[in-house]
Amino acid sequence: MPGAPSPRYAIYYTPGRNHPLTKAAFEWLGRDAFDKSTNPSALKAYTEPVSEPYRYGFHATLKAPFRLASDCSLVALEDALRTFAAVCPSCPIGPLRIGLIDGFFALVPAFPSPALRGFASRVVQEFDRFRAPMNEAELQRRMDRSLDEIEINNLVCWGYPYVLDRFRFHLTLSDRLSAALQPKTRERLTAIFKTHLDEDYRLNTLSLFVQDNPTSVFYVRLTFPLRGPQLSVQRVHGKAL
Repeated sequence: MPGAPSPRYAIYYTPGRNHPLTKAAFEWLGRDAFDKSTNPSALKAYTEPVSEPYRYGFHATLKAPFRLASDCSLVALEDALRTFAAVCPSCPIGPLRIGLIDGFFALVPAFPSPALRGFASRVVQEFDRFRAPMNEAELQRRMDRSLDEIEINNLVCWGYPYVLDRFRFHLTLSDRLSAALQPKTRERLTAIFKTHLDEDYRLNTLSLFVQDNPTSVFYVRLTFPLRGPQLSVQRVHGKAL
């Protein structure tokens, strides 16, 4: 008789539970990622096109969902995250805007931020030792997407296609939508999020999300504040050195 399905874990960024952006996301998605008791069946009565972000919770992916390697424990993963966060400085995000990525809406940085890509790459590599290799079914499910050679290599090496040079920071807001549905959805998103976009955001925490079984939602298990010292930037005639 097969054993119970293994939980999946993910390392995400999400604003704090009481942050106005989190509350706006709750208004749009209909669920709170900090609430473990969310019932996935509640989505059936919801009218917005949010089945995927509802399931995963309001977040930006750093380390995509993975099962724990057989020689690793949850306690060890949590300890490693705590140690990493204690010495890692926060990373600037800046203001946000509502963007469209491959047919789905997301909040994305209003201006380019190379530091975010470097930070995410560090998280991907630092915590890959905790990831169990994908099984054949997981690999084939990912391979169904139209990935290029670099993305396929990322998938095989790191368990996710959109890492390293292919990383794009985004907080997902919708499922993939037809062109006909996009204008109205953008209008609704603008009404909910427009007053929250101009903040000078920083990626100042890492959150460990968990999915207990394949039919449940992801939720925040623990959040780790980034406490490392900020690097000082010297400027001469307005230019950073």
